[in-house]
Amino acid sequence: MSLTATADPPFSNLARQANKLMEQMTKGYYNFCPGDAWTPSVNLYETASTYLVCVDLAGVDKEKIDVEIHDSRLRLSGARHVPQPEPEELGPQGQDPQQQPKLRVHLMEIDHGTFCRDVELPLNVDRDRIEARYRNGMLWVEIPKA
Repeated sequence: MSLTATADPPFSNLARQANKLMEQMTKGYYNFCPGDAWTPSVNLYETASTYLVCVDLAGVDKEKIDVEIHDSRLRLSGARHVPQPEPEELGPQGQDPQQQPKLRVHLMEIDHGTFCRDVELPLNVDRDRIEARYRNGMLWVEIPKA
C-alpha cells in the first residue's frame, strides 16, 4: 500500500509541538527525554498504599514499551508505528498488486515514532516492587509506597 501525504499548512506540526511544550510547562512537568520523541499523556493517582501512573499508549505493541527507573524518575519509552487501515478497510481489491487502492493522507495528528516520558517519583516509594500492566491501550504502573 502506498501512502500519499497532502501538504500541511506551513508550520502546523511545529505549532502543535510548541503547544504541547507549553502545556507541559504549565503543568510543572520537565522532560529529560530526547527532543525528537513524542510525549504520551499521563494520569497520576494515589491510594493509601500506592501511586498509580496511567499512560495513554493506544496502538503501541506491549513488547515495544520500556519501563525503567533513573535516579528519582520513572522513564517510559518505546515506539509506535504510523497507524494504517487494514486492507479490507480500503475497499475491494483485485488480484494484481498494481490495482490496490492508494491511500491519501489528509491529516495526521496521532503521534508516531519513538516516545519518552519521565515522571518524577516521590521519595517514599518501594522501587523493588514496582509493577506494570498493559491493558486496553493504557499502561498502568503501580508504585508501592515505602
